[in-house]
Amino acid sequence: MSSESLALDVQGLGKCFHIYDAPGDRLRQFVMPRLLRLLGREPKPYHREFWALRGLDLQVARGETIGIIGRNGSGKSTFLQMVCGTLAPSCGAVTTHGRIAALLELGAGFNPEFSGRDNVAMNAALLGLSDAQIAERFDSIAAFADIGEFIDQPVKTYSSGMYVRLAFAVIAHVDADILVVDEALAVGDAVFTQKCMRFLRSFMERGTLLFVSHDTAAIKSLCDRVVWIDKGQIMQIGPTKEVCDRYMQACYEAEQGSGPVAEAAPPASVFDASLPWHDQRRDFFRAEPLRNDIEVFRFNPDAPSFGLGGARITGAWLMDTQQRP
Repeated sequence: MSSESLALDVQGLGKCFHIYDAPGDRLRQFVMPRLLRLLGREPKPYHREFWALRGLDLQVARGETIGIIGRNGSGKSTFLQMVCGTLAPSCGAVTTHGRIAALLELGAGFNPEFSGRDNVAMNAALLGLSDAQIAERFDSIAAFADIGEFIDQPVKTYSSGMYVRLAFAVIAHVDADILVVDEALAVGDAVFTQKCMRFLRSFMERGTLLFVSHDTAAIKSLCDRVVWIDKGQIMQIGPTKEVCDRYMQACYEAEQGSGPVAEAAPPASVFDASLPWHDQRRDFFRAEPLRNDIEVFRFNPDAPSFGLGGARITGAWLMDTQQRP
């Protein structure tokens, strides 16, 4: 794939963090290696290495929507921070083409002492808008956020939902080429989430979207391809449904293996047909002269399982009469 057609090119990306067992080890790591080198001796590390990501390769075409899934702690947010430039990689390279707007961890980029109005101006300026553009678009941003008079209050008084409303409203008005959304919609209410989803669908017609979510139904609804990351490495890249189903299967298997397996409820039993039996109701409906008795077990909503476990619900979504999510 040529570089002109790429929005994102990631080659051999890795991030290593140093883990210290004691606070004093940080000071030793800073002082002792320098001192030992002056004495001509080989320094030893006072930390352990933890690779949050290692050897990650990914190419994203312009206009493509990529879903990123994985369990908590798998490295998804670390990857997005390096894509956005807020975290330096330990190895490898990230090349982006176009303006990036990101909605990462809750409250990122906001000064809690500033009002919502001031934070809008600051964040929009950091994302490349001029003062004139900010003034022109502010009313639209405030209407999208829909937090009323709290726009002039310090954001430290905001709820988590209000944080997300304001942050999403800003990135929706900055004319980004690449949009990065990291699990931000999980704290929004249903009405605002639908508003955001409508915006994302509109943005997908002209831009590139990196979308992280634990909601596989939303991933399936939005994304062209999915990247599954686990323990800092890519497990699979491919078609959305295939990767999501494999991920859910792996999560289910891991959960089953981490604890006692719930005993399945007894299945329904079906008796063989008996001799012809006269049913007094036959005169009122069409029926055969054979009798089939079916015993169905009672559903217990508090039971850990239902049936034999041969089927699993991996996702659910609603469609309108036009087959649109």
